[in-house]
Amino acid sequence: MVDAVEAIGKARAAVSERAELPGMSLMEHLDELRKRIVHSALYLAAGFIVAWIFKDWLLHLLQGPLLKIGKNLVFTHPMDALNLYLQVALLAGAILASPFILFQVWLFIAPGLYQKERRFVIPFMAATVGLFLAGASFGYFYVLPGAMKILIIDMGHNFTPMITIEDYSSFFLSIILGLGISFELPILIFFLAMFGIVSPRFLWKNIRYAILAVFIVAAIICPSPDPWTMCIYAIPMLALYLIGIGVAWWVHPSRRKAKEAAV
Repeated sequence: MVDAVEAIGKARAAVSERAELPGMSLMEHLDELRKRIVHSALYLAAGFIVAWIFKDWLLHLLQGPLLKIGKNLVFTHPMDALNLYLQVALLAGAILASPFILFQVWLFIAPGLYQKERRFVIPFMAATVGLFLAGASFGYFYVLPGAMKILIIDMGHNFTPMITIEDYSSFFLSIILGLGISFELPILIFFLAMFGIVSPRFLWKNIRYAILAVFIVAAIICPSPDPWTMCIYAIPMLALYLIGIGVAWWVHPSRRKAKEAAV
C-alpha cells in the first residue's frame, strides 16, 4: 500500500514537472528567436563601441607577442590598417558582450527545460566565459610567443621577415579562437550528456580516441616538434576531457533517475 502511494506521488510529481514546460507554437518560437537575436545584436554593438574606444590599447595587446621579439607589422593594402582596427574591436566587443549574449541563448532554451534544470544558468554562463578566456589566455601567453620565437627567430634567422597585418591577424585569430573554442569541451559534453546523447561510460570507453584527437590538435598548434613541448599543450585539453566525463556523470539522465528512484 505504501509503495502504491509513493508511486502515485512520483507520477503526480512527474506530471506536475512536465506541466511546467509551456507549450509554444512555431510562430511563437520564431518570434522568441527573433527577439533574442535582436537583443544579442544590440549587446554586440554596445561591446563593439566600447572596444572601439580602446582600439589603440587593444591593437598594442594584439601585437604584444610580435613586439617582444622586436618585429612590427607591415601592410600592403590601404584598407589593411582599418580592417585590423575593425577586427580587433569586433572580437573584443564580442568577448565583452558574451555574458549577455549567452544569457539570451539561455532565455531561448530555458522554456524547454525543467525548473530544476534552469538552476544551471549561472554556472553555465560563468563556465562558458571562463573556459573561453582560459583557452584564449593559454594561446596568447604560451602558444603565440613560442610560435613567434620558433618560426621567426629560430627558423627564419636567415631571412628578412615581412609580417603583414592580414597574415598575422589570421594567424592570431586562428590560435586564440581555436584554443578558446576547444576549451569549451566540458560545456559541449554538459549539453550532450544532459540530453542523453552521450554517457560517461561512452566517453570513458572511447578515451583512447579522444587522446589521439587531442595530440593531433596539439601537434597542429605546437610551434615546436619537440614531443615534451607537445605534451605541455595536450595536457590541459586532456584534463578538460576528464572534467567533461565528470560533468557527464553529474548531469546524465540515468543518474538523475536513479537518484529520484532512491528518494
